[in-house]
Amino acid sequence: MSSLLQTPLHALHVELGAKMVPFAGYDMPVQYPTGVMAEHKHTRASAGLFDVSHMGQVRLVGADAAAALETLVPVDIVDLGVFKQRYALFTNEQGGLLDDLMVCKRPDDLFVVVNAGCKDQDIAHMQKHLAGRCEVIPVPERALLALQGPEAVTVLSRLNPEVAKLTFMTGGFFKLDGIDTFLTRSGYTGEDGYEISVHEDDAVALARKLLAHAEVKPIGLGARDSLRLEAGLCLYGHDINETTTPVAASITWAIQKVRRAGGARAGGYPGATVIDDQLANGVARKRVGLVGKERMPVREGAKIVTLQGTEIGVVTSGTLGPTVNQPVALAYLDTAHAAVGTEVFAVVRDKRTPMVVSSTPFTPNRYYRG
Repeated sequence: MSSLLQTPLHALHVELGAKMVPFAGYDMPVQYPTGVMAEHKHTRASAGLFDVSHMGQVRLVGADAAAALETLVPVDIVDLGVFKQRYALFTNEQGGLLDDLMVCKRPDDLFVVVNAGCKDQDIAHMQKHLAGRCEVIPVPERALLALQGPEAVTVLSRLNPEVAKLTFMTGGFFKLDGIDTFLTRSGYTGEDGYEISVHEDDAVALARKLLAHAEVKPIGLGARDSLRLEAGLCLYGHDINETTTPVAASITWAIQKVRRAGGARAGGYPGATVIDDQLANGVARKRVGLVGKERMPVREGAKIVTLQGTEIGVVTSGTLGPTVNQPVALAYLDTAHAAVGTEVFAVVRDKRTPMVVSSTPFTPNRYYRG
């Protein structure tokens, strides 16, 4: 275990009775004594505090940073307003996804957050391709906390009432009870909430201030996974990877018109021709949501077949959704079988369990849009 990295909150997790597991090279809390189900339900009902400090935080500095970043992502960065945040995708020459990330435009830089498991290669990727156009500055001294759930705004407003003015996917610099932070109103649970970047020296103090409120409980990676799955959100390395394109992954909403064929800044990023072709002509297999008709949970790797037994796809994430109280999954299916309402079967321990292709999210998102 000694080779695992630790976040600045590691000792606090242990103190709170967390069960720690290796994740993306870090020793991380998978659950606390109340368990994953209780943590999941608490986040949906009140406010959950997540340690996401293992993720990579990077500053891109320079007048040309936005245009430079557009050479690596199929996303509109140039027109992003100050303190506006956007979901983005690093692509390869085949149009596959190297990672998904968040980008927020600040007055003096672009603030980028990348996935923990990909952060070293993402940083190297940016340093290699953006060198000479902007500075790529990792900020490993910053911790990252996520406060998620309907009561998140109530709790955080007690530390600084101004945070309530933010809307979904906007951010700003705020002092929270005297602690300097940069935060965005965003998260990966489908709930309203905030992601808070704070210096590692202040991370424990801030976490304790938040946990002191009756509405807040600590939440581990187990519930983080079930929450994002119910929200229909992809997990890199499972639902998306370097062999899946944005079109196959059903995340083309992330590609603004200005970056598509015929747009003012079309193409110019890796795999643009492949992605534009797929946008025009479709794909053979695409990501869909599935809801189970029986109680049998369907896990990653389960094969999906037709009534006749023909294999038509595979599950990439699955669980028994605590909020919806039925099995939910994300899967890649042959496009001919991907229409909402299509009945298919998942093969679990050599038995078939019926499922229906469903729209996502499985439970309504509750982002605050003002």
